[in-house]
Amino acid sequence: MPRRGEYGERRRALESPATSDSMAAWITRYLHAQLIRGLREGSLDTYRRDLSAFDSWCRERGVERPGEITKPMLERYQRHLFYYRKANGEPLTLQRQGVMLARVRSWFRWLVRHNHVAANPASDLDMPRVPRRILPEALSKDEAESLLASFDLDDGAGVLGRAMAEVFYSTGIRRVELCDLDLYDIDAVRGVLHVRCGKGRKGRMVPIGERALAWVQRYVNEVRPTFARDPADPALFINERGTRVTTSGAGDRIDQAKRRAGITKRGSCHLLRHTAATLMLENGADVRYIQELLGHAELSTTQIYTHVSITKLKAIHAATHPGAKLERKADLEGIAD
Repeated sequence: MPRRGEYGERRRALESPATSDSMAAWITRYLHAQLIRGLREGSLDTYRRDLSAFDSWCRERGVERPGEITKPMLERYQRHLFYYRKANGEPLTLQRQGVMLARVRSWFRWLVRHNHVAANPASDLDMPRVPRRILPEALSKDEAESLLASFDLDDGAGVLGRAMAEVFYSTGIRRVELCDLDLYDIDAVRGVLHVRCGKGRKGRMVPIGERALAWVQRYVNEVRPTFARDPADPALFINERGTRVTTSGAGDRIDQAKRRAGITKRGSCHLLRHTAATLMLENGADVRYIQELLGHAELSTTQIYTHVSITKLKAIHAATHPGAKLERKADLEGIAD
């Protein structure tokens, strides 16, 4: 639930002059509508950023109203995104370009649906062809254990970090889902964790292992009372300042632990989520159970993990392929020739 006065603050931040027909005003109204529909604050910020970038590009070219936008203009904007270079000189990825264009298309769809413009100039826009995403290499079991063991348990912050890392590794939940956990979201008796508001505002129950539960219990008993400022605060993970751990704070803690363990693989919180799914698949878990664990709406999203679970594939290949093993002297002679 929003804190007292929070809704009013959020609403005032989104309000624009009722009579204004500018792009910025219609973007603000659209964001307000998405807020009412339940879009997360973090997602709302990315929507605002991407649509504001489009608004700035249009105003630089003298276009200030949605009704003035045409498909050729959007195609020019698409070319602008393709050739755009960030401060470090790198281009936007095709996936990022696609997201920014999709936000513009969704905005126009909303404008048409509510009769603010006559037609959607973005409806037939050819979107970038994004290559199939390849996930980074997951941690091995030994690497995961090394990361978990890298926390300083003589320090309250270390116990907090260990408890968070154990939950990530055990459940595979997303970083924002972990930061949103409240004390009553973990049922130690049943061994389950309740994600009340996952991606797409969908809740789910996921299993949590005994070891993770033990570390959470140690943190709750020994550390959380010393960090908490308000005894009534329901947040499970509270930082040293007495406030709910943020997504960036969670990422920093896992990233530091990874460096202490000497791990150079990409990722932090998502690396543990990715590792949990990959190791379960390699140990025989059905992909549909992994889909439920990770909270993927579509099985196709989960199936990307089957392409990185190479250990299981290699074992099956070695056991079943007739040419997988070099067994006879004749084979060696053939290679030498």
